[in-house]
Amino acid sequence: MQRYFVKNEQLNDNKVTIDSEDARHITRVMRMSEGDKVICCNEKGQSALCEIEDISGDEVNLRVVEWLDEAKELPVAVTIANGLPKGDKLELVIQKGTELGASAFIPFMAARSIVKWDSKKGAKKVERWSKIAKEAAEQAHRTKVPEVLEPASLRELVQKSEAYDYKIVAYEEEAKLGEKSNLASVLSNIKQDQSLLVVIGPEGGLSDNEVQSFKENGFVICGFGPRILRTETAPLYVLAAVSYHTELMR
Repeated sequence: MQRYFVKNEQLNDNKVTIDSEDARHITRVMRMSEGDKVICCNEKGQSALCEIEDISGDEVNLRVVEWLDEAKELPVAVTIANGLPKGDKLELVIQKGTELGASAFIPFMAARSIVKWDSKKGAKKVERWSKIAKEAAEQAHRTKVPEVLEPASLRELVQKSEAYDYKIVAYEEEAKLGEKSNLASVLSNIKQDQSLLVVIGPEGGLSDNEVQSFKENGFVICGFGPRILRTETAPLYVLAAVSYHTELMR
């Protein structure tokens, strides 16, 4: 069933109003009409089965038929901080990472990022990334849309990390040395409703200075298996590992 995310103010007294792009999608793409049903999710992660009552131009009015009890989110909140990569790789990370359950994405202006952040064009990029996250969340039948933050510097990322219960860094040199216990240890210890920040470098990897700074600020340095993963592959690897440990093994 088609799923739409709405702001809290769009849902009042068991009535829902959908407008703009989502309304056009309902009427012009899905070709729905009065009596058809969709699922609406609010900003609190609550979802409801709703029936279309009437359509007026680019506005669709619905009523809540029943509130649903859905368990679609990962038991732990995982934020992916990805070194800014080339091309559309970050779009892939956001799309697939959303499908795999990430709760937020922080692009990271790493020392070896080839792409340099243009603050003048930044707002439009973040808006596009947020739209990709929203569409992926709808496709994956999630109840929450991951937040996509503006790119952060190393200092800003370290500051943000203080709010997390666990924080790890994927470092290829650890993988080369055969380190394989740190990630498993973190995932074995993390508990439901706790948070995890995962830092992954860009194509050229993290610099020694960056890794040292993360170490000094309480990050656990991890190898993600014996193979060297691309910057767009590592986030998907760790999200799948989190899902396995927190959903399938418990």
